[in-house]
Amino acid sequence: MIKEVRSEYNKQFTQERYNSFLQEVNNTYRFPVDFRLAETPIFLSQEFTTKLYNACEEILSQLQSENFSQHAQTAIPPGLEVPNETNHTTFLQLDFALALDNDGTMVPRLIELQGFPSLYCYQVFQDKMFRKHFSIPENMVTYFSGLDKISYLNMMRETIVGNLNPENVILLEIEPFKQKTRIDFVCTEAMLGVQSVCVTEIVKRGSKLFYQNNGKEIPIERIYNRVIFDELLRKKPEMSFSLTDELDVTWVGHPNWYFKISKHTLPFLKSEYVPQTFFLNDLTEYPSDLSNFVLKPLYSFAGSGVEVDVTKEMLGNIQQKENYILQRKITYAPAIETPDGFSKAEIRMMFVWNEKPMLVNNLVRLSKGKMIGVDFNKDKTWVGSSLAYHY
Repeated sequence: MIKEVRSEYNKQFTQERYNSFLQEVNNTYRFPVDFRLAETPIFLSQEFTTKLYNACEEILSQLQSENFSQHAQTAIPPGLEVPNETNHTTFLQLDFALALDNDGTMVPRLIELQGFPSLYCYQVFQDKMFRKHFSIPENMVTYFSGLDKISYLNMMRETIVGNLNPENVILLEIEPFKQKTRIDFVCTEAMLGVQSVCVTEIVKRGSKLFYQNNGKEIPIERIYNRVIFDELLRKKPEMSFSLTDELDVTWVGHPNWYFKISKHTLPFLKSEYVPQTFFLNDLTEYPSDLSNFVLKPLYSFAGSGVEVDVTKEMLGNIQQKENYILQRKITYAPAIETPDGFSKAEIRMMFVWNEKPMLVNNLVRLSKGKMIGVDFNKDKTWVGSSLAYHY
């Protein structure tokens, strides 16, 4: 973190500026933001940015190995494999906690990863709003790999739309405008021309899919997939097709990678940046220091089902142990100085993987609670969603 930039930001911060920021963010598009926005971005030092690059490179190297391909073969639950899998994921998120090492040095620690999209377009809008309402150093950026806003959006358009007419590309989701991420969906429509369509609104004829737009039936050639399998299985919406059907569409990204790069990957990764992680069914006896571990279900989203106070009795009552991991807890750094104490932070390093993985953007979540989630941060300030600037 850069103390001088933090100090200047905190000096110029006022509640009135924050309220103005919130008002514009919530009124620019047809939906407001449905999650809390933090009062501040974070400002990464060059030293910590380099550590993040190193951590990403180590993990990417392992994700591209033959051993990982073999490990990932067991990731997809039976019956959920989607045909025509791509050679690699199109979207990749690596989530790091800003943690403390044994000697008190701040280091990145991988806590989650996913082969699935994130808020790629909303983060463009959030950057614009922070710069408009607060003084952000002009030479600090949120993008990576030499990208700026224009080249970033061109790259996203080429990845998601390609050479097609945008009306033949859809963002597929379950009730997209009831999702907490709907602000990203409307940003995607505004920036890339890609409409959000509910899985129940799709018509299937043979192997082809169609949707209605202004009274016309439009063939679907590409699907920007935002459907989360566990939500699909839980809600069971009425659909004329299944994701597992042989379909004449191109998936961007392919649904299989939601499973293949997920918590299932964590026990495979070996790195100083990755906390020790076990499949629960691989353990013949539980660690003697169970209080230093967190229990996570393999297939859930947004932190649901995570247990931080783990006991032997809790583990003994789990029936399908192959669907859980034990991950060593990390110590979060008091990373962000705020008017009422320090906030903890997690940073998502956002990749797009066409010919090779490319780091493109980031997303930050700030917390002062026991965990990052909303339920642990009620009535707290300088917490919530944000982004990171770096040189």
